[in-house]
Amino acid sequence: MDTKASNFFSMLSRMKYINRWGLMRNTITENIAEHSLDVAIIAHALVVISNTYFGGNFNAERAAVLALFHDASEIITGDLPTPIKYFAPEIKDAYKNVEGHAKVQLTKTLPDEMKETYLSIMDEPLDGKGKEADLWRFVKAADKLSAYIKCLEEKRMGNKDFEKAEKSTLKAVKDMKMQEVDYFLKVFMPGYSLTLDDQGK
Repeated sequence: MDTKASNFFSMLSRMKYINRWGLMRNTITENIAEHSLDVAIIAHALVVISNTYFGGNFNAERAAVLALFHDASEIITGDLPTPIKYFAPEIKDAYKNVEGHAKVQLTKTLPDEMKETYLSIMDEPLDGKGKEADLWRFVKAADKLSAYIKCLEEKRMGNKDFEKAEKSTLKAVKDMKMQEVDYFLKVFMPGYSLTLDDQGK
């Protein structure tokens, strides 16, 4: 049994210090710890929707765990704003490579017996294939839905910086052509535009 000290979980706790939407004026700042919780909740919901209404047979709890760790590499890389990340294919590919190295670096301090577990959690398939590719589709959809919700919240606060982001994010969500996402948009998304008093009715 390896009892050497490890910084893995103390590093993960620093997710709360990495803010998202770096190029945008934010009414309320959002860090990757908050975002990851939102994505985990939504990914779990999407899988439950799939299993309940669309004949799916997926592990909702595993999807939630993948979502909790999906941005963990940003503890090392920081959150690269979307316009920069997707400015050119070379930048996107290079950043994916950096993210891969960051995940290995993060898990390096873990006891050897635990490394494989956490590497598998953070092993997002770049080509959309692999044994958990179906679950990662739900995580990616939840990630986009979380971003869309953030845009709605900022717009409701009168922040016009998020108007274009709202439209482009909604388009990206719909372009995924997932019936679970369509269901979430129809049934659950309207609540995000309500006040607390209206949500309680």
